[in-house]
Amino acid sequence: MSLSGCQSMYEQSYQPNLSPSSSPQIVQEVQKDDPRAQMGAREHPRIVASYGGEYHDEKTERLVAKIAGALTVVSENPQQSYRITILNSPAINAFALPGGYLYVTRGLLALANDASEVAAVLSHEMAHVTANHGIERQRREEAEVIASRVVAEVLSSDLAGKQALARGKLRLAAFSRQQELQADTIGVRTLGEAGYDPYAAARFLDSMAAYQHYSSADPNADQSMDFLSSHPSTPQRVELARDHARAFGPDGTTGDKGRDYFLDGIDGMLYGDSPQEGYVRGRTFLHGGLGIRFDVPDGFQIDNKVEAVMATGPGDVAIRFDGVADTQNRSLTNYISSGWVTGLVADSIRETKINGMEAATARATADRWDFDVTVVRLGNQIFRFLTAVPKGSDQLAPTADLLRATFRRITPEEAKTLKPLRVRVVTVASGDTLATLSARMMGTDRKLELFKVLNAIPAGQTLTPGSRVKIISE
Repeated sequence: MSLSGCQSMYEQSYQPNLSPSSSPQIVQEVQKDDPRAQMGAREHPRIVASYGGEYHDEKTERLVAKIAGALTVVSENPQQSYRITILNSPAINAFALPGGYLYVTRGLLALANDASEVAAVLSHEMAHVTANHGIERQRREEAEVIASRVVAEVLSSDLAGKQALARGKLRLAAFSRQQELQADTIGVRTLGEAGYDPYAAARFLDSMAAYQHYSSADPNADQSMDFLSSHPSTPQRVELARDHARAFGPDGTTGDKGRDYFLDGIDGMLYGDSPQEGYVRGRTFLHGGLGIRFDVPDGFQIDNKVEAVMATGPGDVAIRFDGVADTQNRSLTNYISSGWVTGLVADSIRETKINGMEAATARATADRWDFDVTVVRLGNQIFRFLTAVPKGSDQLAPTADLLRATFRRITPEEAKTLKPLRVRVVTVASGDTLATLSARMMGTDRKLELFKVLNAIPAGQTLTPGSRVKIISE
């Protein structure tokens, strides 16, 4: 999607009898002499690759374009053109690159509850563009979740280097605190001047904090992979956003939320994992194309990334699962000792069978961590489990044993039953309750909690017949 200020105004006054322009404005032409846009263009393919590609759905794309168009008209630089990409990722994130490259994940759209909340996010990111924060930014490494950190310590440099693509996204929006506050100020002002509810910025920050709390295996731990890792939702920042909004009037009295057309635009949108990357269902990972499945222990949170499946649990226990092509068909014991694992305990390598499949296991140690390494051959693939625990932990064997016991082929019949989850918008009927509607949720064993987070339902609130809510189902 691409648009500029003049294009968005034209779209809003569209008449069916008008024919397309014979010389349409396209973003590549508008930006061809803009050095900032050239910087964004260089980064764009890497961003798209690291977030699972672009998500294409005409209805959803038109929704986001409509919101961004309204913001562009009243922004500090209405002549700035924007290239907007919906990323095919369940992560909750949005960011901007120099030259007007804006990104929003479908995960963020699923968490939002109205158009004004999406507008709040986009206006904030547009403010970074108009203020040239991307040019001023000094890159800095963000903290990584435990799974990424420990894997880098045990894998050889060549393999660990492949993680750079995923780690790079943690630095994309590493603006300074001053730049974030400046973008907040500009963003809320743009939001209100575009006619949207100016309180949406504070409201959505609260929703993101609630989702972060829900998605964390340990609610008090730092899960720094999504939007909040670079846009911290401190109480002071939320209150500042409300202060800026008060310039437009009291909460609830000004601006349009745009809830109905927003819900129409995301109804049926893919939720969670895409079929190409397999599915997470509670504690289970399943992949129809690869024909495999396995479980993680109770209390673990699975994060299905582009480059690997990660899982983190209590006590800083971490799991990584991935697969590589088996081109040489060598023995698995030789494969484990071929140099891709550092700190390998050579005399720990053992051949074994895992649910009828050829396998091998070993132990490794590096710095503060102990590891179990398990590899399994299936067809022309080698699947790899790496389990990491802090030295002295008694959880290495129980965790690795569970992975091995539950890793198995799935039948063709099982594969056919796997369907992606989607956002479904339903109307609350008379007699519906939080319990009855949340019971229809799929893909999680904490249905009520997720239902309340996705619909921003505070404690003690009940549902009103005739209102519309989001559920997650096939």
